[in-house]
Amino acid sequence: MYAHQSLQDLLFLLLYGGVAILALVASVYIGLRRNNAFSDDIDPPKSLRVWTAIFFATSALSHVWWYVLGVYWLTDDRLIRNIVAVGLDHVTLVPFVMAMLLRMLQDRCRKLWPWFLAQVPTVAMAVAGIVNHYADCLDVIHYWQVAVIVSFVVYYIFALVHYGRWLRENYADLEHKEVWQSLLFMIFLFVVYEVYSTNPGVMSREYMAQFNTIFIILFLLWRVESLQELDVKEEEECVHEGKTEANMQNMSIPSNIGPLLQRYCEESELYLKHDLTLSQLSEKLGTNRTYLSAYFVQQGITYNNYINGLRINYFERIYRLNRKELRFFSAQQLALKSGFRSYSTFAAAFKLFKG
Repeated sequence: MYAHQSLQDLLFLLLYGGVAILALVASVYIGLRRNNAFSDDIDPPKSLRVWTAIFFATSALSHVWWYVLGVYWLTDDRLIRNIVAVGLDHVTLVPFVMAMLLRMLQDRCRKLWPWFLAQVPTVAMAVAGIVNHYADCLDVIHYWQVAVIVSFVVYYIFALVHYGRWLRENYADLEHKEVWQSLLFMIFLFVVYEVYSTNPGVMSREYMAQFNTIFIILFLLWRVESLQELDVKEEEECVHEGKTEANMQNMSIPSNIGPLLQRYCEESELYLKHDLTLSQLSEKLGTNRTYLSAYFVQQGITYNNYINGLRINYFERIYRLNRKELRFFSAQQLALKSGFRSYSTFAAAFKLFKG
């Protein structure tokens, strides 16, 4: 709400208030509702729900402080009003978005404080701009925020690469666990920020900002509610985290892991269990999760490929059997029977193994 004319536009004010209410309702839902209204069998990470609720609440408050500053306070000094409101947005909304994105990655608990600390210069610049009535203060804050956001995007790309590798080493069914679209979401936010902040006050952009906020709220509601909390054993993960792939190649592992897999996973068809994890399989084998992971590394495969390879072979067997006996079936039915949680996960695995 940069422009004064936005306060005279009744349609915009209705949209503006509606978005604030939507953000508040989303915050209450995410923060207080224990069950998942979208899918009963998905239990999202608790820390992700907390940070998302905080972000939604702050988004609603951001609408409030922009309106209050525009109507009741600092109405005669638009420069100071903008510095205060923009500064508040940057030191709250920006790090809260970063916190949400980092909590989507469940392989380890990544530190949040550096990204909150990165907002200290913004506070200093805002204070200096208010004290000295410095008109270029907003440009300085803008360029600093661009540097912080670009740094975060680069960091997040590397974090996503690590996270994707961790998923494939520990989980066979990756439905709704990959979060690459969250990086695209971050880049989308950055583009919106650039478009809006480089030419503030244009009413078409004021409207666009509100519609973008609606999209952001709906996307995050879907993302949070569709992301299953993964079973991470921190003490084991710390051990695994310190092992590079080269170290695991040279690790001395028990010679009976191969026969144990044959007996307890392949012959018993344990791989047909939905969402079978590396930790669950290692427990069934009576071995250490790190040793089992090292075994797959030495075999030149990932846990994900091992389990899904067995599932694809099983799918082919029952496919041929059903055709031979002239039974009615669908590929989706056989995929679910083969251990895949969804047809899309099966299709991706089938293409990988069979081209």
